[in-house]
Amino acid sequence: MLETRPARLDLKAALPALERLAGELYGELAPPPVGLVRQRLAPPRLQDLEGAVEAAVRRVAESTERRGPMAVGVGSRGIAELATIVRVALKALQSAGFEPFIVPAMGSHGGATAAGQAAVLADYGIDEARLHVQVRATMETIELGQVAGVPVHLDRNVVEAGRVFVVNRIKPHTDFRGPIESGPAKMAAIGLGKQRGAQQIHAAGVRGLRDVMPEVARFLVARGILVGGLVVIENSLDQIAEVHGLLGSEIAGPPEEKLLRRAYELMPKIPFDVIDVLVVDRMGKDISGTGMDTNVINRLRIPGEEEPAGTRIASIVPLDLTDASHGNAAGIGLAEFIPARLAEKVDLASLYANALTAGIVGLERGQLPMILPTDRDAVLAAIATSGRTASEPIRLAWIADTLHTGTIAVSPALLAEAGTQADLEVLGAERPMPFDADGRLEPLDGFLST
Repeated sequence: MLETRPARLDLKAALPALERLAGELYGELAPPPVGLVRQRLAPPRLQDLEGAVEAAVRRVAESTERRGPMAVGVGSRGIAELATIVRVALKALQSAGFEPFIVPAMGSHGGATAAGQAAVLADYGIDEARLHVQVRATMETIELGQVAGVPVHLDRNVVEAGRVFVVNRIKPHTDFRGPIESGPAKMAAIGLGKQRGAQQIHAAGVRGLRDVMPEVARFLVARGILVGGLVVIENSLDQIAEVHGLLGSEIAGPPEEKLLRRAYELMPKIPFDVIDVLVVDRMGKDISGTGMDTNVINRLRIPGEEEPAGTRIASIVPLDLTDASHGNAAGIGLAEFIPARLAEKVDLASLYANALTAGIVGLERGQLPMILPTDRDAVLAAIATSGRTASEPIRLAWIADTLHTGTIAVSPALLAEAGTQADLEVLGAERPMPFDADGRLEPLDGFLST
């Protein structure tokens, strides 16, 4: 079993020299003022969440003949209202005569340790004290066979129970395009495969994810282990739009494909074609498996894979890492610049466990960007290297994170463009970006309220 200890960056010795460098290179620059723009969005939102969850679980339970122990796989993503969803799902399974317990279904996340994965779930309110069912966390797997030459590993606790029900969000994957992407099939094949199983599938790169992963899920269904799942679809405002119960036979098949197409329709987006600098308040594993959703920033950074069409961004500057990431800054290589405060939160052991498990998909995404002393320094460095002359207006956008793009702060050049778009509403005139005396940027949520 892979065990890791926190390995944090110590930048104290380097900061004085970096401060001098930033002063010499960018001392004469100033960040642009920004105004607020809101997307005109009215996405569907589920009103009776608990009722929908209960009905979805009941659909699967009624199709499962044998009662008794049931593993319930829950992952590391920050799904909206996840604790409520899991609580209601557990009660519905108990009412149907099952004896559910929770297993972390998150591959190498949580530092690839059992304790780390249990801690990730506890951060979401999913633990024995609050839900009154066991959380059985292990990194031990049992090899059940092979699919397309790839060994199939499965969480030992799931194998011993003989059945698993997964709770997951369905959404576009951050690494590839295919009929089956992120959802119950991926959770079963990769999340429940723990570090060993995830590494085996990722070893084949994009082909492993696109082609092998759904086959592994179908293998588990055929063995009678994967009995079904609860599927959540979120809207562009990070709210629950739909909840569905999928039978095992529907996972990695046409019903899951249909729900993925629906998720594509509802996903967040940045409503500009060209951006010089994108400032992001926070990144993290609870926001996206890649810290920042590649479908929103339109970056893959996978050797041999073409970058997707859509918004073109010259430089990305994330400023913080969520606490729920536990130091795992997966996807940090999607950025060009970060401030020291983010760098000091990175646990290299956790980051590398995730990146190395991902194989070629994780290589570039696991590399550290340039580190500058402060938020202001990082933003100014991005502005100075954006490929434009001093006389050309900077196209800067500032978002909270890639789950929340409904309201965006933008520089005057983008503000003028927003005024011509029917799907955008300009909320006010430009104001200075709120950096404090130490060069730290106030979060966008605070800027919105002032």
